[in-house]
Amino acid sequence: MADSLWGEGLSPRILRSETLLVLALSVGASAVSALISFIGSVTKPGGLRDQAATLNASAAPGRPWLDLAWQVFEIGTALVPVALVAHLLLREGADGLRAIGLDRRRPGFDLGAGAGVAAVIGGTGLLFYLGARAAGFNLTVVPESLPDVWWKIPVLIASAIQNSLLEEVVVVGYLLRRLGQLGWTPPAALMASAGLRGTYHLYQGIGGMVGNMAMGVVFVLLYRRWGRVGPLVAAHALIDIVAFVGYALLAGRVSWLPTP
Repeated sequence: MADSLWGEGLSPRILRSETLLVLALSVGASAVSALISFIGSVTKPGGLRDQAATLNASAAPGRPWLDLAWQVFEIGTALVPVALVAHLLLREGADGLRAIGLDRRRPGFDLGAGAGVAAVIGGTGLLFYLGARAAGFNLTVVPESLPDVWWKIPVLIASAIQNSLLEEVVVVGYLLRRLGQLGWTPPAALMASAGLRGTYHLYQGIGGMVGNMAMGVVFVLLYRRWGRVGPLVAAHALIDIVAFVGYALLAGRVSWLPTP
């Protein structure tokens, strides 16, 4: 029977519905948005590299306190799916986010391994982005366009941590767990996770999609090796912090960094 108890006490039908709902509330919606944005970019006159994709923009130009309120609100609400995943894992009898390796048991390992992964992927990703943009496959990515106020750097750091928590918890830890419970083979689950990651970065262009798919493959393999999303969260956060804060400090001051 379709509704009979299965796996962790939930039927396959319920697990499929739950997974689709979690994705629809988070990165799945972002994937659809990115696809629509990409269609708009490729059908717009001019090349992709002459267009810009801004990641952290002002929500209330000229009104810094209201802008800060919006930034905090958007970062906080973007983390709700992470809290939902923690709840769902607790409901099935698992130990919340600890079940996917997001806890304080191995902070040294998580930070050390994450820093190593960030150094390799961050440097490679930057070179790939510059090459893809030069070849006309990518928009000019603008990591931030916030006003020069006291909260700019803290908000950029918080945004980077939010991105890393949402993506690694949902797209790696949670999604791989659910797909495994639904009987997906490891290669199929890997491609689903990496393909989803690439799709919601499609707003950056083909280069952004391909680069993030490759990152997704590496992150899934590392997760299966370590059994923890902690190092992946650390790596992703470090990559984004360097990108966001580095752009804020270097844009317009170095010739190799593209700006609109």
